[in-house]
Amino acid sequence: RLDAVATAHAAPMARAELRQALHNLGDLERWTNRAVQRIAQPRDLVGMRLALGRLPAIRALVQQWIDSPQSTAGSALQRIVRQLDACEDVYALLAAALADDPPAATGTLGIVRPGFAPELDDIAARAAHARQWVADLERVERERTGIKSLKVGYNKVFGYYIEVTHANQGLVPATYIRKQTLANAERYITPELKEYESLILNAEERLLDLETQIYRQVLEQVAAAAPRLLATAQALAELDVYLALAEVAALHRYVRPTIADDGRLEIIEGRHPVVEQTLADVRFVPNDARLDETERIVILTGPNMSGKSTFLRQVALIALMAQIGSFVPATSAHIGLIDRIFTRIGAQDEIHAGQSTFMVEMIETANILHHATARSLLILDEIGRGTSTYDGLAIAWAVVEYIHNHPRLRARTLFATHYHELTDLAQRLPHVVNWNVAVAEQGDDVVFLHKIVPGAADRSYGVHVARLAGMPQAVVQRAEEILADLERSGAAGPRRLAADPAEAMVVRQLTLFSLADPIIEALKAIDISTLTPLEAINQLYQLQQQARAR
Repeated sequence: RLDAVATAHAAPMARAELRQALHNLGDLERWTNRAVQRIAQPRDLVGMRLALGRLPAIRALVQQWIDSPQSTAGSALQRIVRQLDACEDVYALLAAALADDPPAATGTLGIVRPGFAPELDDIAARAAHARQWVADLERVERERTGIKSLKVGYNKVFGYYIEVTHANQGLVPATYIRKQTLANAERYITPELKEYESLILNAEERLLDLETQIYRQVLEQVAAAAPRLLATAQALAELDVYLALAEVAALHRYVRPTIADDGRLEIIEGRHPVVEQTLADVRFVPNDARLDETERIVILTGPNMSGKSTFLRQVALIALMAQIGSFVPATSAHIGLIDRIFTRIGAQDEIHAGQSTFMVEMIETANILHHATARSLLILDEIGRGTSTYDGLAIAWAVVEYIHNHPRLRARTLFATHYHELTDLAQRLPHVVNWNVAVAEQGDDVVFLHKIVPGAADRSYGVHVARLAGMPQAVVQRAEEILADLERSGAAGPRRLAADPAEAMVVRQLTLFSLADPIIEALKAIDISTLTPLEAINQLYQLQQQARAR
């Protein structure tokens, strides 16, 4: 497929001609399957007829492309030419049998083309002749009988009739048969009129039955050719894929990836194929990604909104695009074959199943650990964030160790996290490396560079993101004060885990207040049950003054 896409990519003129030839061709495969099920409607077969009529020109264009001196067309395009069967017999049948613009569904006259079925044409001609005979009957009988007021009419009870007023009864021919008497006239019929009436009234039903029978016969013949039609539809679909992938590669500067049977994944200046198209006035920042036998697991840290999730997704998308035979948005790409791409990105409650966000996250992570192999690509974003800080950190740490150490796993893994403690794993596990998203600080301003660089991030810049999100200024200022207090006390910021990972698991949860605070001790000592309201207000006032003084 990559050979075929490369061939189409290198021939823009031939590609444009073929794309135009395939434009609005319709769904030949769907029409064929409907014919096989005997549920195809007349316009389905008309669409098939139009598609088959364009096939010889399409086949000639592909053959001309292959035969051109500068062509590098591979076996894929040559196989497509062999598989493109124009099905001339089916086309000839549909062209002869179906009207140019038949009704949308069966059950209505006008499906079969005049001249295809002599019996149908004969019935239609006789019905048309009968209608014309009846239409002319009034004029003919007026001239023959001399009754100027004679009328020919029709109703559902008596059918066609000849009406003569009482004043002209003496002029009525003997061949007329009285059918009905009215106040001022008499109604008559003739044997010939009844014969033509029967022909007219029965013709439509007979025509409809015969058309339905003929249409079913045509459908049977189309269904018998289904294997050839489906093979042609498959060839057209493949050709369309090659042309579409080549066109998008040319429009967006994609390159041909190298597919190899190894464990290396190397993308140089990769881009997210969707995000880069949505950026109007901003240039997408490309990034490299390298995973091999020595560096299997990447711990990716960095602030929110810096581009971590976009980077994770673009690596997965580039790998997927390469393995469907597409060019990829990068300067170059080497993709060691991947059996499955596992992702654990984003989460939401599944209330209907009684599962919390964290439970959903754990179920998905468990599925990955049970089914991934050394050939897999794992994209993990914020494992453990749905529970308390140390529970989440413990689970994330254990997941990375399991992927690294399990003999069945050791999969190529990108692991984005805000747990900076996990960056210590790069010193503990030989195949783990740290990457982070670069940030430039200018005074109080922070600029996210969206560039992935080696090493671990030192801050999360969460308060800055809150400010960008429009959080009230009072909340932002208070958050900065609390963060500063926590950093001074050593309760926040990037901390390293103990030498023994198990030792870190017994650290108690952080609190914002010291347990020995005198105000807390004073509150504990108050016996509320013995206080009067006035004494309670006085106590509260004293505690407030102490707090303000501090």
